Amino acid sequence: MSFQDPQPLDLKNYIREIPDFPKPGILFYDISTLIRSPDAWQVATARLARVIAAWQPDMLAGIESRGFLTAAPLALRLGCGFTMLRKPGKLPGKTISLKYGLEYGEDELHIQADAIKSGQRVVVLDDLLATGGTLAASIDLLRKVGAEVVGASVLIELADLKGREKLDVPLNALMTYDE
Repeated sequence: MSFQDPQPLDLKNYIREIPDFPKPGILFYDISTLIRSPDAWQVATARLARVIAAWQPDMLAGIESRGFLTAAPLALRLGCGFTMLRKPGKLPGKTISLKYGLEYGEDELHIQADAIKSGQRVVVLDDLLATGGTLAASIDLLRKVGAEVVGASVLIELADLKGREKLDVPLNALMTYDE
């Protein structure tokens, strides 16, 4: 991997902030403006690849659905496998599930039972880390199927929500926002 940023690029300039979405009082950080810019998306994936390659993963796991957007191209770039962590009823075949609590209720994630070989080194990816519940549950689910989770990566971390404190693996965040 020999990609060099031609000039330092502030990726925050490519994140659109949308107030009151999906409900009043929430400031939504929209990554669609980043991924539709070929130059910014290339820089973002190169920066992610540099950090993730150091963890020497066998597999990348993307959290539904925006985690797929980063994990799939990075798996291709790094020459490793890719698997999906999805909501109930979205994966064919036998799945393993994990229910977990959120600040507003309960949710559930599934992985295909044969997606991970025991002992494989896995990095889990999502678009954003807020309170950390979904990312922590993803790590637990991956361990439940035998993965050695060596790291987690997100495009955006909302630092004031302290989601990082719920994780027991190294975390890479390309951009950090303090609200």
